[in-house]
Amino acid sequence: MGLNSTPSAERVHIGIFGKRNAGKSSVINAITNQSLAIVSDIKGTTTDPVSKAMELLPLGPVIIIDTPGLDDVGELGKMRVQKSYQVLNKTDIGILVVDGTLGTTSEDDALISRFKEKNIPYIVVMNKLDLMKENSFHINESTYDLSNTIWVSSTTNENIHELKEMIAKQAITDEPKYKIVADLLNPSDFVVLVVPIDKAAPKGRLILPQQQTIRDILEANATAIVVKECELKETLQSLGKKPKLVITDSQVFAKVSAETPKDILLTSFSILFARYKGDLEETIKGVRALESLKDNDTVLISEGCTHHRQCDDIGKVKIPKWVMQYTNKHLNFEFTSGTEFPCDLSKYQMIIHCGGCTLNEREMKYRVKCAKDQNIPITNYGILISYIQGILKRTVEPFSQISHLLEE
Repeated sequence: MGLNSTPSAERVHIGIFGKRNAGKSSVINAITNQSLAIVSDIKGTTTDPVSKAMELLPLGPVIIIDTPGLDDVGELGKMRVQKSYQVLNKTDIGILVVDGTLGTTSEDDALISRFKEKNIPYIVVMNKLDLMKENSFHINESTYDLSNTIWVSSTTNENIHELKEMIAKQAITDEPKYKIVADLLNPSDFVVLVVPIDKAAPKGRLILPQQQTIRDILEANATAIVVKECELKETLQSLGKKPKLVITDSQVFAKVSAETPKDILLTSFSILFARYKGDLEETIKGVRALESLKDNDTVLISEGCTHHRQCDDIGKVKIPKWVMQYTNKHLNFEFTSGTEFPCDLSKYQMIIHCGGCTLNEREMKYRVKCAKDQNIPITNYGILISYIQGILKRTVEPFSQISHLLEE
């Protein structure tokens, strides 16, 4: 995806599900007018979820996810089915493709139940209309909402345009509860962003949360001033106007906090993203688990992206070191990245998650809810680092709705 494209995490995620040979890949190709998915008469051609970013009119920027068949068999097949169900955690709109010549089955019924359980808007696509005789299909009307069901042919393109219109109607159009930072600003406010440029920074550009935060500031008609951490003190002295807010990379919290006057609000990109698409209250509560960790406890460090790790990586190296220094305990650390996130969290005494800039809101909230449901404390990189450095209260001061959590 180019730098001018809508980030994946901000796109509507459309998950395409169904049994092998129901015609999922053919339906995807018909919807997109492109050969995005491999089509074959051999069952089980799609062996892993495959995502493609694109524009789908009349909806706009989307991610389409093609999944393995729900009826895959054998040990490998079971793993593929599990991966299909994991896609539900980030699906904004679900599409179940059914072979209309055979009708719906128990696997289809089970998926519909999961759509309803997770409050995912969905459409049932009865495919192969061109091969169907009148009333030759079976559909369980007690399970299926016929207003969400459409009969199509991916071969002749019959009703494909109507299917696209149905997909667009399923999209949630409500404004998100929070912006990244724009709702904290007034027009003409100054915001200083502290962005270290080190070996971990991508060559020639800023990382995604920094780009998105700058865009959000500009949309609030405020002014973004971007500096490296070594230039912050001089910049604040020469501005001539007190900035409304300083936003920093969490890794340099200590230096930035020391150099930012106490009457200027301070937070980090990671904390902003905990509020934007996660659960800020839950991740603030979760950080206190540091105080009860014991020797040989296991901590999960989870990242949403799969970036190339540097020798002094924040997740693999720095955070484990800081946590063990703070707790003075010998701890075991496990790591996950990308779409991998354990369903069973019982072996962990704490979860430390990145800001989640590459995950969509549904998946980030799912991860926090998983932890909450299993009574496993979960926190976030920025909250953890500011807590360890004794400045958590200061770094969440911009968010008045959670101030009660910090009252001792």
